[in-house]
Amino acid sequence: MDISKNFFEFFGLPVSFQIDQTLLSERYRELQKQLHPDRHAHLSDREQRLSVQYTAHLNEGMATLKSPLRRAQYLLLIEGIDTTGESSVKIDPMFLMQQMELRERLEDARDAADPFAELESLGEEVQSELAGLRRQFDQCYLSKALEEAAAVVRKMQFLEKLLLEIENLEDQLED
Repeated sequence: MDISKNFFEFFGLPVSFQIDQTLLSERYRELQKQLHPDRHAHLSDREQRLSVQYTAHLNEGMATLKSPLRRAQYLLLIEGIDTTGESSVKIDPMFLMQQMELRERLEDARDAADPFAELESLGEEVQSELAGLRRQFDQCYLSKALEEAAAVVRKMQFLEKLLLEIENLEDQLED
């Protein structure tokens, strides 16, 4: 095993935004069986530490490749573009206006006649928007329009955060 390989190589998958999730899960289970520290308990301390490192790399790789946002960020990172930190990159003003409107709907949902229906509708709208952005990212990435792909990832980050806030409000309302 070589943890210096990128996650795609580590899992034996092509470097691509579109990945076969079933194959990813199968490879994860295969590697997990090979690398699990319990299988190496009888080996030297060094080999046991390596097993723990490999398992950590495997788990991080799975989390990264399973999530479309994290996978997109990772693909750009491989290309030398870090989109995980704060950025001074300008985001489309129309997109920002849309985000403000969506957040207002989120705030108003608590007081709606049927808050759960409003949150479900809002969540579906955000999911639909995310699906479009994922397709757009894939096209940009494939055509090597990496700066445009990075701008799309930043939009995806906004929407992923909004989805979490919708879920959090649903949880609060259920309590």
